[in-house]
Order: sequence, then structure tokens, then C-alpha cells
Amino acid sequence: MAENQTDTSGNTAQFRAFVNTPEPAAAASGPSRLPLIAGAAVAVVVVVALVAWLALG
Repeated sequence: MAENQTDTSGNTAQFRAFVNTPEPAAAASGPSRLPLIAGAAVAVVVVVALVAWLALG
């Protein structure tokens, strides 16, 4: 029985094109740090307000 499939890994040009193709969103994706930064900013504001309230009260 004859094989009709071609081995694309045997073609150097196709392999190089595959290797040099950037992944769609691998570099840009990832967990967003915005909630972490916003939470830290809110925590800092709360701590500063608490310290000011205790110092002036």
C-alpha cells in the first residue's frame, strides 16, 4: 500500500517557516497585573489614612 502523506518535517523551508512563526499571543498574554496594582494602591491609601487618623486623633 502506497503512502500518500508527505513528511513536512523533511522540507527545510517549511520547517524554518514553522520555527520562525511567532506564537499568536504567547508574549502578550498572561495574567493582568492591573488588579494587583490597584489592590496594592488601595491598601496603601487605607494604611496611610489609618496612620493619619491615629496620629491626629
